[in-house]
Amino acid sequence: MNTSASVSGTYDRVVIAHGGGGELMGRLIREHFLPPLKNETLKQLTDGAVLPWSAGELVFTTDSYVVTPLEFPGGDIGRLAVVGTVNDLAVMGAKPIALSLGLIIEEGLPLEVLDRIVASIAATAREAGVEVVTGDTKVIERRQTAGQDNQPLEGLFINTAGIGHMRPGVRLGLERIEPGDVILVNGNIADHGLAVMSVRSGIEFDSTIHSDAAPLNGLIAALLETGADVKFLRDATRGGIAGVLADICEARSLSIEINENRVPLAPATRHAAEMLGLDPLTTANEGKCVIVMAAGDAGRVLAACRAHPLGKDGAVIGRVFEATPPLVELITRVGGRRIVQRPYGEELPRIC
Repeated sequence: MNTSASVSGTYDRVVIAHGGGGELMGRLIREHFLPPLKNETLKQLTDGAVLPWSAGELVFTTDSYVVTPLEFPGGDIGRLAVVGTVNDLAVMGAKPIALSLGLIIEEGLPLEVLDRIVASIAATAREAGVEVVTGDTKVIERRQTAGQDNQPLEGLFINTAGIGHMRPGVRLGLERIEPGDVILVNGNIADHGLAVMSVRSGIEFDSTIHSDAAPLNGLIAALLETGADVKFLRDATRGGIAGVLADICEARSLSIEINENRVPLAPATRHAAEMLGLDPLTTANEGKCVIVMAAGDAGRVLAACRAHPLGKDGAVIGRVFEATPPLVELITRVGGRRIVQRPYGEELPRIC
């Protein structure tokens, strides 16, 4: 007898039959997905979405999300799935338009948890100005039977793909970066990785660290609309800003110098990183991007950044210059120097 179902046939947890293509799957879609995500395109429930398109370039991206725990201070796997794909489009210079949503659900996931996450997806999509227009759901057998205190370990994995219009006249790329360019980040780094890790480890700090997960398309649009010579954008997710800077250094054979005193970092996050032995420069973010621009435009780009809620703590943190061998170096608070490298592996597994 299935203890997830009442006599009336209602369920409080996902069961294998929810992915079987029958009445239960139809009910899952009609009752748990369509109401929060409703729009004219999605409600057709066809095998794909037909979208209007105009002349110009199409930008297309996809990503998968496997964070543990599913919910954490400042976000959840659903919010990550939207902001991650929206931000990948935005840093390419595109205006995000629509997303697909694919979910792989382990049996046993409480439907109330699923409902909260789908509601978060819907709210974040509205915040970003995009619609979820097509999707897919699969239910798999539970792979893990027990965790802490012998409680079941339920899982949810999400894939989102996104499309967007390339903004006219925008030209972004590593190849455009030159000596003399400056580097800006739009706010406090490392909050996401430390928020997830602190919850996972059961560590309590004097003040709660919240993930920075946020859709950056509005902020990036504001920066590009200044007319400044913005040359390169990259959201600093896995590998943190160190990974992005190492990519620039490697691709352009140019050196980068950043000043630790200028890198925005919340005190609680710094304290958590020190306790856990983690480098904030290599820790993941979900609402921060690295922006490279001509030095002469740094003032107006920084002003536009700080005028936006997601850029109020933005700062110019460094510069690009020629030196052999090409390195990324950090000027420390005490005036020393150390080489900054991308992490060898993944310091914090399953954080996005």
